[in-house]
Amino acid sequence: MEIKTQLLPHCVNISVFLLLVIRTSAQSLDYADALTKSLLYFEAQRSGRLPYNQRVTWRDHSGLTDGLEQGVDLVGGYHDAGDHVKFGLPMAFTVTMLSWGVIEYGEEIASAAEFEHALEAIKWGTDYFIKAHTSPNVLWAEVGDGDTDHYCWQRPEDMTTSRQAHKIDENNPGSDLAGETAAAMAAASIVFKETNPHYSHLLLHHAQQVFEFGDKYRGKYDMSVGVVKSYYASVSGYKDELLWAALWLYKATDNEDYLSYVIDNAHHFGGIGWSISEFSWDVKYAGIQIMASMLLPEVKHKEHRNIIRQYRSKAEFYICSCLSKNNGTNTERTPGGLLYIRQWNNMQYVSSAVFLLTVYSDFLSNTNQNLSCHGTTVTPEDLFTLAKSQVDYILGVNPNNMSYLVGYGTKYPTHVHHRGASIASYRVNKGFIGCTQGYDDWYSRPEPNPNVVIGALVGGPDRDDDFRDDRGNYMQTEACTYNTAPLVGIFAKLNQLTDLRLIASY
Repeated sequence: MEIKTQLLPHCVNISVFLLLVIRTSAQSLDYADALTKSLLYFEAQRSGRLPYNQRVTWRDHSGLTDGLEQGVDLVGGYHDAGDHVKFGLPMAFTVTMLSWGVIEYGEEIASAAEFEHALEAIKWGTDYFIKAHTSPNVLWAEVGDGDTDHYCWQRPEDMTTSRQAHKIDENNPGSDLAGETAAAMAAASIVFKETNPHYSHLLLHHAQQVFEFGDKYRGKYDMSVGVVKSYYASVSGYKDELLWAALWLYKATDNEDYLSYVIDNAHHFGGIGWSISEFSWDVKYAGIQIMASMLLPEVKHKEHRNIIRQYRSKAEFYICSCLSKNNGTNTERTPGGLLYIRQWNNMQYVSSAVFLLTVYSDFLSNTNQNLSCHGTTVTPEDLFTLAKSQVDYILGVNPNNMSYLVGYGTKYPTHVHHRGASIASYRVNKGFIGCTQGYDDWYSRPEPNPNVVIGALVGGPDRDDDFRDDRGNYMQTEACTYNTAPLVGIFAKLNQLTDLRLIASY
């Protein structure tokens, strides 16, 4: 599977989509600007020695001794949110989703002149994963400690908190972390296959080793790395990540052994058993089911058609749930129409749903299919209409007339729960700011953050569309890398459709 480079990808029924865009664009939105800003966010989240072409200039080098205590180089990678711990599981999911976005919408990203920035965002993560995989059966899972980190309010450039590193190995397994990291590197290997074949091959080598390690030594990583339990515990277990990794390795290699793994473990690992209405850094089943469903039309998968159809049935449960067309089990909506899963960082579930809905809409369109939700026919356009409505809500078409993508539009959150953004830039004020000094002098300030963390998608409004822009309201004002990552490709697709609409009208 390679990046799609045809002139009008996913547009077999392009005239229908053009009409859809025209009639649903009551308000003009600049998706190209949203795309550019979304990629800037990943530069704000960088840990390590920043490159010469760093565009987010209020950040500076940080975490330059990460791994030193353990005798390993763990400099680099991403902070997941407004804190400074490097958590392996959400970081890997972020990179998987960035890569999937480029695989599906690389042409659209390139047409918006953002392809290199997208590749840089992915490579900043995969470079770190290569470092963290120090031997076949060792993967470093985390750098830092959430408890001590949360006691402090400091810029990453001033960190005085623990940077102890934690690993998984044969005696301390972590199949979920290994699976997601393998998925990230396998997906990224597809992205770099044409532009950097040597790097692509290196990523694939690591992905295969990490997957083999995770499959051979099975266990939940939060049982081995106890410090992660309060922050990124693996509630869904590791079976979804192993299926997810195998699917991505199959996409990257076309090796039937990986497909056989997905088919043979479909029932035992829950792939065709779980009906799930969310997709996230923890719960991968909906993503697995969508990906597996897209194998169905291919002739070479004929012998596995029965199992793949069962994957498809579960995938369409997720889709129908988002569309509120399931009998009794539907995703809640706010009065303003936003998909609503739970109060803590709800936007992560919205952005991931947008991605799956759009990808599946494209798949149905390209294969001239509809789907059925309890006897009701659902068209690809129905899926795309919902996905676009969610993106537009994020960008300001909502009861608060507020963009939840920071820096986009004229009204957006200005008190983001983010240590680096909320304190004067190290490049402006190099005076050391201590652990509690940040709380005393900066955390409670009523003024907006001195630095705008552009492209961050905050947690968003509650089930009533209410949003309180307060730095202490971390359930709503903290942003995470995995919130923004699924939107990169979608912004690019919407931007291209908008351009095509303009061409058509001209």
